[in-house]
Amino acid sequence: MKVLVTGGAGFIGSYLVDKLISNGEEVIVIDNLSTGKREFINKKAEFIKFDLCSDPGQLAGILEGIEFVWHIAANPDVKLSAEMPRLIYENNVLATFNLLEAMRKAGTKNMIFTSTSAVYGEAKVMPTPEDYCGIPVSVYGATKLSCEALIESYCQTYGFECWIYRLANIIGPRSNHGVIPDFMKKLEGNPKQLEILGNGKQKKSYLHIEDCISAMLVGLKAREKVSIFNIGNTDSIEVDEIAEIVCQEMKIKPELSHMGGKTGWVGDVPLMLLSIEKLQKLDWSAKYNSRQAVVRTAKELVN
Repeated sequence: MKVLVTGGAGFIGSYLVDKLISNGEEVIVIDNLSTGKREFINKKAEFIKFDLCSDPGQLAGILEGIEFVWHIAANPDVKLSAEMPRLIYENNVLATFNLLEAMRKAGTKNMIFTSTSAVYGEAKVMPTPEDYCGIPVSVYGATKLSCEALIESYCQTYGFECWIYRLANIIGPRSNHGVIPDFMKKLEGNPKQLEILGNGKQKKSYLHIEDCISAMLVGLKAREKVSIFNIGNTDSIEVDEIAEIVCQEMKIKPELSHMGGKTGWVGDVPLMLLSIEKLQKLDWSAKYNSRQAVVRTAKELVN
């Protein structure tokens, strides 16, 4: 099968490309390399440097003969979304619209889209099921929810078939975004002190990249017009515990301090745990719980 992966030079996208190629798929990667790295791209994949916010006509040409599109490209920076909302809108919503239009013109009707737990906002129900109607508290979450609505409308209007994956915190090698890389960067600059955003009690679900990729492939067993799945773990872990794990793996004992408040930044969600019952019914389960995923990731990034 010939497939296209957007954002295939990024963290999740590059691991997905590796897996698809190992499964015998013919893969084309498009990425503008704004955050992705060329060295992450599998050498067996065809690479086209392309910005999804640019020429939609050229994008339709790239899609000729493509059967499935894995739309992973996005700007996931929640902090930045509060400072530069137009940038996040363009990179997420406009890019997704351009891709959907190109697919419509090329006759490609299958899309897998990586959304986010941020669409639920500060959920009152935990574990949070897919049918929970939350209100995003970040521009990033709002753009992802907007993308979901666009995708669903193309399914209804043009006969597309789509899979939407709402991801918890995905961690592992090649990641340069999130709490673990942030802690490591701070400690590399000053190994004697670590300032933790918020009160350290923020508690969320974490999933290792290997488990994330396996879940994304298992989800394809569902054959609805629009199949929506949460992808996460059955447990969660506090930020303070993550800090302790990172310090242990780096073999340092800094003084820990907290900036205070229940969230780390504008748009941050202090508590997150997704219901994964739908995936479990497809016989999927994670190899690593949240703590194990954090320990493994810290070891991988340190070494």
